Amino acid sequence: MRIKGSKQLYVGLFVVVVLLGIVVVRSGMLSKTQPTNAAQTIAVKAMQVVTCDTPITSEFVGQVKAKSEIKIMSKVSGNIVTKMVNGGDTVYKGQPLFQIDNKQYQSAIISARASVNKAQATLNNTQKDVERYEKLAAIKGVAQQTVDAYQSQAEEEAATVEVNRASLQQAIQDEQDTLILSPVDGRIDVNDVSQGYYVAAGSTVMATVSSIDPVWVQFSMSETEYLKYIRNGNGTLPDNFKEHLQLILSDGKEYSLIGRVEQIDRGVSDTTGTITLKASFDNPQKFLLPGMFARVVVQEDVRKGALLIPQKAVKQVLDNTFVIVVTDDNKAESRQVKLGNKIGDMWLVEEGLSATDRIVVEGIDKVKQGTALQVTMIQPDAQTPAKQ
Repeated sequence: MRIKGSKQLYVGLFVVVVLLGIVVVRSGMLSKTQPTNAAQTIAVKAMQVVTCDTPITSEFVGQVKAKSEIKIMSKVSGNIVTKMVNGGDTVYKGQPLFQIDNKQYQSAIISARASVNKAQATLNNTQKDVERYEKLAAIKGVAQQTVDAYQSQAEEEAATVEVNRASLQQAIQDEQDTLILSPVDGRIDVNDVSQGYYVAAGSTVMATVSSIDPVWVQFSMSETEYLKYIRNGNGTLPDNFKEHLQLILSDGKEYSLIGRVEQIDRGVSDTTGTITLKASFDNPQKFLLPGMFARVVVQEDVRKGALLIPQKAVKQVLDNTFVIVVTDDNKAESRQVKLGNKIGDMWLVEEGLSATDRIVVEGIDKVKQGTALQVTMIQPDAQTPAKQ
């Protein structure tokens, strides 16, 4: 009887321990579940999708290039005795830049002029002999052969005079070429030669002068983009493309003057598969410099009732684009969207949203599909076009 009673006691204690364990576990789960449920409501900021008439633009990366970029080389050799400009100076067509030592060229002029005078004197003497022998030949005083010989000699000496005159002209030109002039209006580079430097004719680059008003902005587009514009323009680029190009500089600010397309390359590049275009921009304030990068902006058309969302509301996952939409019961819905062009700091929405949708713009990384949201509605930034 004692053994049977002790077994019942042990069974009873075991049951009590199991029940206590269950109570403890359930109480622990409840204590964890209650704060979790409270934490499910996430505070976010959201805004209505913006609807407005929006100009649609395309952008291309461009680089400023000089319309004329000329390497200055001397036609004569010698040492630079005078340098009349500094690197980086603005220069004008015909402005003196360098003076090469001209002493030897002045001596060459004197020598060539003396050769001309000597040859002319010899010719004058021979011409007098011709006149005398022609008179004698008329009265049969000398043979006609003698007259012919003197006439030929006179012609030869006349040719010698012309050769010497050409040498004199060349010597004068060489002496004038010792003064190096700027061939165009523009700006000289800082890699110019210094005073005393020896210049070899036709090979030494003394400086480079680049024209800077107007300038080219060179950019490229893909074959697909080119075909799109050509079709829209019925076989040529549309006027709003050719005649109304805007320029966004590297600091993000818009250049004040409008450019126009003046050159289109003859074909598609074999290496890049793109077509190169050149647009001309006036540069009266010398603001644009060769080598600068800029974005060329082309206005295509105006999209009526376009849908816009802030760039910060967009999440990229691999090749897919998502936004968090606030549902009618303030839950988070992850929705895939198709985006178009950037408009300022906004994206143009092609597919996936409607004008009545609300999207999360702050706190997007804290929410998941189905999360309960505590929503604060905000207005679009000031730079966003006014809602229509």
